[in-house]
Amino acid sequence: MGRKRNAVARFFQGLGADLKDIGTTFVNGDWKTKVSYLIMGFGQLCRGQIVRGLAFLLLELGLLFYIIDFGWGYMVKLTTLGTVETHVENRVTVYGDNSFFILLWGILTVVAVLALIFLWRLNLRGNRDAEDLLSRGKHLPSNRADLHSLLDKNFDKTLLALPVLGIFVFTVVPIIFMICIAFTNYDATHQPPSKLFTWVGLQNFKELFGIGGQGFGGTFFYVLGWTLIWAFFATFLTYFLGMAVAILINKKGIKFKKLWRTILVMTIAVPQFVSLLYVGKMFAADGLVNAYLLKWGWIKTAIPFWTNATYARILIIVINLWIGIPYTMLIVTGLLMNIPAELYESARIDGANAFQTFRKITLPYMLFVTGPFLLTQFIGNLNNFNVIFLLNQGKPQSMSLSNNAGATDLLVTWLYKMTINDSNYRIAAVIGIMVFLVTAIISLVVYNKVLPSVKDEEGFQ
Repeated sequence: MGRKRNAVARFFQGLGADLKDIGTTFVNGDWKTKVSYLIMGFGQLCRGQIVRGLAFLLLELGLLFYIIDFGWGYMVKLTTLGTVETHVENRVTVYGDNSFFILLWGILTVVAVLALIFLWRLNLRGNRDAEDLLSRGKHLPSNRADLHSLLDKNFDKTLLALPVLGIFVFTVVPIIFMICIAFTNYDATHQPPSKLFTWVGLQNFKELFGIGGQGFGGTFFYVLGWTLIWAFFATFLTYFLGMAVAILINKKGIKFKKLWRTILVMTIAVPQFVSLLYVGKMFAADGLVNAYLLKWGWIKTAIPFWTNATYARILIIVINLWIGIPYTMLIVTGLLMNIPAELYESARIDGANAFQTFRKITLPYMLFVTGPFLLTQFIGNLNNFNVIFLLNQGKPQSMSLSNNAGATDLLVTWLYKMTINDSNYRIAAVIGIMVFLVTAIISLVVYNKVLPSVKDEEGFQ
């Protein structure tokens, strides 16, 4: 609690200092700096810094054009997300507000305003620093020096500018948009442009958690529990069994090592879209597996692999071993070759058996090196859409689960069904936030508190 208060105090202290600096710069600055408060880049242009001045000026004009000419009309409607519905008058369609575009372009306009403020502040600092240099009798960087710095001293900024912009446009903005959708009533009955949606506060979160006795509370916690169980077994079974297979193949005296590795790698070479759909059909009630078991007389009725929830969950975990073990085997094979042979020799001299050697030498080394990989695999399995959906689409369905959730659905497959089948974007957005929170909390806790490569790097070395 004290850290939070200190962080808030530091934020307001920094904000106060920044506002004070803005006022001081205006009072003490020359006329070029004062004009720059309205026309960004003016001071730089007057002082001969053409490249910097034009950059600030063009960015200001571009952002102002977008905000005033296009975005402002959407941003002012963000509080209501539109009030005029599309309707028909005298057999003519009169188009009203579109809540979707209001939210999307409104968010982008807010971002543009924040970007304009940020650039404005950089512009003022540039003027202040330029005045400071001139007052001390020093020369300002030339235009050639500015351009050269983009390929030398500031090359990192040049190189990362486009990727950062791409991440912001295609990752950050959609996440902000999704978070906003979670606080609206955007669903099948509120579909733009014919219908409007609006803000509903925390109502969707209450509905998802079943607060008040109604909603998806039981279904959400059921799916969340299975998601965590699936991620645990899908990660650690493939990890330890893959490690066992790698150790077995690399053991001295084993013949045809390349053949065994090639056979395992074949499961990676075949696209999952093909292999998982085929395997899913194999275990159907009329599939190949049941057909041969009935033919051989081993069973009297078909085994309900995909219609029984327990059977389906176990089968999915087992099939995932066939997919995941080869990946782990390849990674571990390379690491086994890097463990110093002297360690094993010393262990044998000390009388250690195979299990003790594995527990004291092989496993600690593997966990240290592959710890981040293990965490990545766990997070990936939390969002493993392919295996679940391609095998059985999250089935079997259950009367006790709401909103088309199946007994083997993960949060991510349930979210997909909500958006594609039901157009329930509001609850899907809340589930998306929950998925992010679960993965973020697990990642931070495990990375900072559990991984040996982070906890005891010096001690291991």
